[in-house]
This record gives sequence, C-alpha cells and structure tokens, in this order.
Amino acid sequence: MDIEEDIYFNMDAAIPLGIITNELVSNSLKHAFSGRDKGEIRIKLHREKNGEREIEDCKSTTFTLSVADNGVGIPEDLDIEDIDSLGLQLVVALVDQLDGELELKRHNGTEFIIRFVVTDRDNQLSEPASQLIK
Repeated sequence: MDIEEDIYFNMDAAIPLGIITNELVSNSLKHAFSGRDKGEIRIKLHREKNGEREIEDCKSTTFTLSVADNGVGIPEDLDIEDIDSLGLQLVVALVDQLDGELELKRHNGTEFIIRFVVTDRDNQLSEPASQLIK
C-alpha cells in the first residue's frame, strides 16, 4: 500500500473511495489468483503533480487511486461499463458520483485507475486517507 501522507477527504469522498477500494480488492481476491499459490495486490493514492488549480476562487487538487494485481487479468472482451458484476457496477457508479474517470489496464494483471478532483470547498478536513484503507 502506497498512500501519500497528509491527504484528507470529507465523507462525500471518503465513503465512495473506501467502497471502491473494498470492491476492487475483493474482486482481485476472488478472481485474479485462481489456481495460483500467491499474488500481489497494490493500492496507491496520491496527488497528481501539477494537479492543483484555481476553480471559481477555490483551489482544487486532482487525485489518483490505483488498485492493481498481478493475477490472470480481466479478459479483453469484457466491457466494465456494461457488465453483470454488481461489484463493478457499483465501482462505476461511485466513480461517476465522484465526477471521476475510470481507466482499466490489462497488462500483467489488472489495474484500475481512478482520477478525481477535490476542491477545498468540498474537502472539509476529515479522516486521513491512510485511515480509510486498513
């Protein structure tokens, strides 16, 4: 786990991020390592370099959450925007709720990358991000 220190989110961001992370880790544990003795799941959360800008007199920051594994990978023909998996449907809906972008990489396993913007106005100090994922 690689969580940048001093990142705080209000509940409107913290709860969806916690659920997204839980769903993606659960999917990796269920599907990525079938027939394998071991595997690796990596979670990263950080601010984007040069991701701060002024929007309507408020400072905003772009964040990236990445959940990756070195498992068997999601098949190329599977469209995560149109899938029967309730967990992945929930992930897509929560990323939309954050007004974020979801990217899926299928090289040497699976990596979900979520980018989202938080403004100071939205981000009243709450729990540190490192406490969301334990």
